[in-house]
Amino acid sequence: MSATSRIKAPTPSDIMARKGGTPLVSLTAYTTPIAQLVDPHCDFVLVGDSVGMVLHGLPSTLGVTMDMMCLHGAAVARGLERAMMVVDMPFGSYEESPEQAFRNAARLMRETGAAAVKLEGGLAMAPTIQHLTSRSIPVMAHVGLTPQAINTLGGYKVQGRGDDRAKVMADAQAVSDAGAFSVVLEKVPASLADEITAAIPIPTIGIGASAGCDGQILVVDDMLGLFTAFKPKFAKRYATLGEDADKAIAAYADEVRARSFPAAEHVFGDAAPEPKS
Repeated sequence: MSATSRIKAPTPSDIMARKGGTPLVSLTAYTTPIAQLVDPHCDFVLVGDSVGMVLHGLPSTLGVTMDMMCLHGAAVARGLERAMMVVDMPFGSYEESPEQAFRNAARLMRETGAAAVKLEGGLAMAPTIQHLTSRSIPVMAHVGLTPQAINTLGGYKVQGRGDDRAKVMADAQAVSDAGAFSVVLEKVPASLADEITAAIPIPTIGIGASAGCDGQILVVDDMLGLFTAFKPKFAKRYATLGEDADKAIAAYADEVRARSFPAAEHVFGDAAPEPKS
């Protein structure tokens, strides 16, 4: 696509203005080729810290570093033409203080070209969100199940049931009041997600939440069937590319061992072809 025909990517303000409209579509991406695939179909693409588990084999997102997020963010940016890019702030890069959060968020935006950053946490992170947004760094918030807090949450459990319902609602209201332009609701009861969506003026992005949210996001490797270590209930598989790849690799291995690959059409002869006149 030429510079003159390039479609202008949405801005955080554009995403915020979609509240209550046609649902927003988002997927994660970590590499240039996947970014190129999802770009025509998504309103925004998230470079998630899930990259640690999906591509690096880590047991959780806690081992992801700023260097990793900068590397993958820059790769994704090279594959996007029309979708807005958001980059996750990794564990330990923003919790210490609003000042620490600003330094790391500014680095992420500078080195990747991201339009916004995402950070986890509700009421406790509201002052940090306000600090960032007042200094020209758009923030997507994330409440409910926050994977960086699995050690205190007791694992990947649904959040917002029973007595915790009011807490998750308060978290969502706090990040909205602090200036976040949208908020991810992860693994919360559908009825609570609907209540939050109705109560706050910014778009809600569901993952294991409700079809009534203002948008949806999935990990791209989950929905394509590439990541198969485990399958969350909310991760609908739209393809089984992992199984297809396994069959293709097995076929290649069989042909190599049988010496049927490479065939004549895959190798080069001694004589160069005559040049065309």
